[in-house]
Amino acid sequence: MQVEGITPIMNVSDIGQSLHWFERLGWSRRWTYNDGGSIKDAADGDEHGPANFCAVGSGKCEIFLCRDGQGGRGGPPPEHLGDDTRGVWMSLWLESPAAVDAAYRDAEDAGVLVGVPPHDMPWGVREFLLVHPDGHTFRVGAGLAED
Repeated sequence: MQVEGITPIMNVSDIGQSLHWFERLGWSRRWTYNDGGSIKDAADGDEHGPANFCAVGSGKCEIFLCRDGQGGRGGPPPEHLGDDTRGVWMSLWLESPAAVDAAYRDAEDAGVLVGVPPHDMPWGVREFLLVHPDGHTFRVGAGLAED
């Protein structure tokens, strides 16, 4: 099998809330969909109801969001954020450790829940954890330069 791309699908409780969460991190909404079909201007909903499926993107990367379907979610983030956090885990790769630190500051400024602040990992990556309202966790990282 030769894979040309991959698009993860996250199960979320509220498409509009999730769209706004990603937008606060600098992602853009690509399209939204409900029982009436495509929603004009990728709005949160229309006369056919709220969006129940959508895509968000950053550069060439895209994630699909599905309301109450296609996989599980972790529920509200637990009090202790760590490896036992439920939900989907994904790694988001940035161009440099400095970009990781800048993304962390942007997330903090936007009021997005940060599970763990930036730190250097023993496997040569600087990373921090972002936690989505439905308990999905994003490892935001970049490789450390070799000395």
